[in-house]
Amino acid sequence: MPEWLTPVAKAAETVEPKQLSRFLPPESGAGRQSAVLILFGEGEQGPELLLMERASSLRSHAGQPSFPGGALDPEDGDPAGDGPLRAALREAEEETGLDPAGVQIFGVLPKLYIPVSGFVVTPVLAWWREPTPVGVVDPAETARVFTVPVAHLTAAEHRVTSVHPRGHQGPAFLVGDALVWGFTAGVIDRILHYAGWERPWDRTKQVPLDWRA
Repeated sequence: MPEWLTPVAKAAETVEPKQLSRFLPPESGAGRQSAVLILFGEGEQGPELLLMERASSLRSHAGQPSFPGGALDPEDGDPAGDGPLRAALREAEEETGLDPAGVQIFGVLPKLYIPVSGFVVTPVLAWWREPTPVGVVDPAETARVFTVPVAHLTAAEHRVTSVHPRGHQGPAFLVGDALVWGFTAGVIDRILHYAGWERPWDRTKQVPLDWRA
């Protein structure tokens, strides 16, 4: 694993759930167990992240850029054990076509919660040790697959505050013609912060979530 990933691995060992999000899993144990793969690679412009855009026809989070991932299946195993790791790799393979054999898991972040869909999400951190071709496997699930340089995500000109029609605000990233927001942007924002990669940006620069309308 490259040295530049060390700050991320160290942060994963100490970060508390409340430091990542105000939305935490219900104490009752309710919620659908799921996992996402936060896959770091080395591209032409240096460190990068693998993202995808969900198909606009999906019931949950349609059209949103996101990490590969989804709900745990019974064959993934124990949700409190290695189940989320297996689910993250399985879903990433199903959605992007990547070869899990070239992926090295190096950490897991605390479980978080997405209230709108009721998902309890385990963010799985991984290093793309041996990159393989990726792309849309099933258009009904995925609109596109792409990588984003970390340098792009830390650049002030690409950072904005998203404003939901209901008034909710959160960190967001302008990535080409896409706006990365919501859960995915929140996790990226916290990783950049706790890894020491964050650069000053204008938090008053707002973008409404209907920006492409």
